[in-house]
Amino acid sequence: MDNNLFSIKGKRILVTGSGSGLGLCIAEGLAENGASLILNGRSNEKLESARQYLANKGYAVDTCIFDVTNEKMIVESVTSMEKGGPIDVLINNAGIQRRAPLEEFSQTDWDELMDTNLKGVFLTSREVVKQMIKRKQGKIINICSLQSELARPSIAPYAASKGGLKMLTRAMATEWAKYNIQVNGIGPGYFKTDMTKALYENREFDAWLCNRTPAHRWGNPEELVGTAVFLSSGASSFINGQIIYVDGGIMACI
Repeated sequence: MDNNLFSIKGKRILVTGSGSGLGLCIAEGLAENGASLILNGRSNEKLESARQYLANKGYAVDTCIFDVTNEKMIVESVTSMEKGGPIDVLINNAGIQRRAPLEEFSQTDWDELMDTNLKGVFLTSREVVKQMIKRKQGKIINICSLQSELARPSIAPYAASKGGLKMLTRAMATEWAKYNIQVNGIGPGYFKTDMTKALYENREFDAWLCNRTPAHRWGNPEELVGTAVFLSSGASSFINGQIIYVDGGIMACI
């Protein structure tokens, strides 16, 4: 028996949007700590590449293709996944970004962003939690954002979606804590990923961010893993409805 309070060994964890970027990095960190992974995305080619990458390291990993905005696909996929065993932890990581001045933002981009970043979390969580409720055990981790609290020009709809996700996280915790299900969020600050490439390659923005951040640097994706492990483990059994900001101190200062 593993008595390590922070152990996630053997836990079956579904990470949405994990074919690349922060999702894949978080998934790899969980696998390094003994979790059995289910990677998710919409691209079979990207998912297979990610699966092979992790499998070559000796990690237990499966894949499941579904679009988090497609209710029918989610219902069918969750049913299929649960035939292989319970989903102990769901990490809602799938998300997109669109940048434009708010007065020029198209309804099409607004709807796509809200569907992926907010509705997708609701739909996926709603299906996965049904079996967690029956087992009276489970964990859901929503990948929120620094923009769950703060806004910047050109990303108002993204901030709205992540602010909504913060409150959805709290609402989920309020509804499901009685079933011994913990629902919490991780709020990344600025990390170097494909989604932020245009920002960190912009010398003016890079200088501004490093000066604005008490740590005076961008985050490394691997620095999110510890929080994900903690929230997936028994060490967080009485933590519910919280957002942990991993941001180098931005939220702490003006």
